Amino acid sequence: MDTITQLYNHGLISIIRGDFTVVELTNIAEALLKGGVRCIEITLNSRHALAGIAACRRAFGDDVLIGAGTVRTAEDVKKAVDAGSLYLIAPCLDLPAVKEAARHQRLLIPGIFTATEAQAAFVAGCRTVKLFPADAFGPKYLRALRAPLDHIDFIPTGGVNSASINDFHQAGAVAFGVGSALVKNVPIYNRELTALTARATALKAALDEARSHE
Repeated sequence: MDTITQLYNHGLISIIRGDFTVVELTNIAEALLKGGVRCIEITLNSRHALAGIAACRRAFGDDVLIGAGTVRTAEDVKKAVDAGSLYLIAPCLDLPAVKEAARHQRLLIPGIFTATEAQAAFVAGCRTVKLFPADAFGPKYLRALRAPLDHIDFIPTGGVNSASINDFHQAGAVAFGVGSALVKNVPIYNRELTALTARATALKAALDEARSHE
C-alpha cells in the first residue's frame, strides 16, 4: 500500500512541534500509537527533528508512518529523506522542494490557502494539498474550495479537533493534520503521555464516528 493511501485510510496526522528530546519524541510517538494514531509528522523547526525521525523509524518500523513537517526547501527535503521520512509536509508551495521530493520518490504535501495556490500545486504534480490554516474560515471554506477543485484532495490543518472533525469531514477532507489538539508543547511526564493517549483515542473515535455515516 502506498504512502498516500495509508494516510487517507488512517486519516489522522499528528503534528509534533516543540523543544523535545529524542527520547521524548519516541515516547510521544509511542503514546500516540497506543491511542490509535500511527501517522506522525515531526516538524523540522523542532530542535531534534531529524534525530527524532530516525529514532522513530528504528523504534517502530512500519507500525508508525513517520514524516517530516515544515519542509520549506529542497535542502530540507534531502535532510528529511536521509533521516528516514516516508513523506514530507510543507507550510507552502516551493517548486524546487517539489522537484527534489519527486527525485527521491517521496510524497510531498504542500500547504495552500487559496484556489490559485491549490491549482498551482496540482500543476506542479501535487494532487494532495494541506489547507492551512484551516481554522481561519473553517469547513465552509473547504467546501467552497472543493466545489471547483474537486480534482484535488485536501487535508485541513489548524483547528482540527474532536468537535470540528465531523464538519471538516462532511466538507470533503480526505485526512486531517492535528497539532495542539493532540501534542502540546509542554514537558513530557508520564501523566502527560497518558493524557496524550487518551486524546488520541478520543480523536480517533470521533473520526471513526464521522466516517461511519458515509
